[in-house]
Amino acid sequence: MSGRAVTLAGETVLLLPEKAVYWPRHKMLIIADIHFGKAAAFRAQGVPVPRGTTSENLAGLDRLMSQNEVAHILFLGDFLHARAAHASATLTAMLAWRARHPALQLTLVRGNHDKHAGDPAAALAIHMVDEPHVVDGFAFCHHPDIAAPAYVMAGHVHPVFVLSSRLDSLRLPCFLAGETRMILPSFGAFTGGHPIQPVAGEQVFVSSGEAIHCVR
Repeated sequence: MSGRAVTLAGETVLLLPEKAVYWPRHKMLIIADIHFGKAAAFRAQGVPVPRGTTSENLAGLDRLMSQNEVAHILFLGDFLHARAAHASATLTAMLAWRARHPALQLTLVRGNHDKHAGDPAAALAIHMVDEPHVVDGFAFCHHPDIAAPAYVMAGHVHPVFVLSSRLDSLRLPCFLAGETRMILPSFGAFTGGHPIQPVAGEQVFVSSGEAIHCVR
């Protein structure tokens, strides 16, 4: 799989088909809306949904770290979905993953779900910050419309773009990039998506799962 290089706020970053951004200068992987424990939260309410989404999310992070030199993962909010995400099976899997990457720096910009779920377990050693979290030319946020003093990278929306032909249509996760902000697709394995309509000055980069394509 290959990423697509784009320049934002004078910085070169890679948009990755796995629905993440890699910032080479900081060896940073940027992830939006991973929603750990969402399936567990649904099951706690009696909704029969698949198991294994936590393991799938962690395996996705491992694949990205094997393909890129990553010293720091920054999560753009909604790391945990709900209080049920603190379930022992979910936490055990996350702690085992953390033990395999003890030197990895982790930062979480609190999102709306994090505020309801509570901060992750202290043993995960995640640096907690509020939005906007400014690093060089970027303001890392969860909500894309927050006022910030730098170029915003955010999540929250779970953007997808609908590609249509005369006979069929296809929804693909996308990055929505404008002059002052970029909205990342949801990284989580069980999160769904919201169709977006770009406005003048915005570009849409869709992920096929194997490559990134600019469609607007």
